Amino acid sequence: MSYIGRTPTNAALTAADLADGIVSSAKIAADAVTSAKIADNAVVTAAINADAVTDAKIADDVVGTEHLTANEVDTTALGADAVTGAQLADDAVNSEHYTDGSIDTAHLADAQITTAKLSTAVFTGATDIGADLADADLILVDDGAGGTIRKAALSRVKTYAGGVNTPIAIVKLSGTQTISHNTTTDVAFASETIDTASAFNTGNYTFTVPSGQAGIYQVSVNVRRSNFNASRFYLDIITGGGNFVLEHGDSGNGSNYNTVGGTIFTNLAESETIKIRVYHNVGGNGDLTSDGTYLAIMKLIQ
Repeated sequence: MSYIGRTPTNAALTAADLADGIVSSAKIAADAVTSAKIADNAVVTAAINADAVTDAKIADDVVGTEHLTANEVDTTALGADAVTGAQLADDAVNSEHYTDGSIDTAHLADAQITTAKLSTAVFTGATDIGADLADADLILVDDGAGGTIRKAALSRVKTYAGGVNTPIAIVKLSGTQTISHNTTTDVAFASETIDTASAFNTGNYTFTVPSGQAGIYQVSVNVRRSNFNASRFYLDIITGGGNFVLEHGDSGNGSNYNTVGGTIFTNLAESETIKIRVYHNVGGNGDLTSDGTYLAIMKLIQ
């Protein structure tokens, strides 16, 4: 075979044998271009298809904040429990970031809630306790030293104030009581108006000082009489310490109603008793009426 020009040799082609721009993509075999054939910094974004770079092609720890578009990272890009306190800027968490009911006592440091943080609605007293107060009930007290609010049992308030008038019993006749001539008779106080310590027995008409309630008692009694003609009439308060005669003399004339009574103060020990007795010698029967015959007993504040 004859050649025009220089006769080719059997040596391989070199870069010097190729004119610039002569090799097209059609001349390059599939998978023929390796990373070794690509110069550093030679691949530009125009040479990369959209969505062609996967996370497998990204080296660990190479994506920095400068590679992220502002507001690009949303909750779907964050793993569960991935955001720690170190990732939160100071003063960045506000009330709008809290879920209702999410803050409990474990999140509050001791002594952090001051009176200024308490709603006035807490102390309006608009809601009634709905039951009688008990010694174990707690109340809030401002100690007067810097506005510190402390709690105290109601029993301590009672002690500080000197106690209360208890026990107290108020009883009366349940109906007309007939008193026989020349007979000492217990007044039948069988109807209770109040008896705070269940100290009055309506079966035997006797008040008994409860355990732990020794002290000075006020005893007031009044009886209303009917059908007592001129006679001797006695109204006695019988206690463990003796008899107190409140009425000793003429009862009055005819069937007109009249009342007698009085008040005593006596020091009583535990288990001592009080009862009321009457006596007359009218010569027949006389009556005590329920409207005006009563007994009131109460321990005085010591």
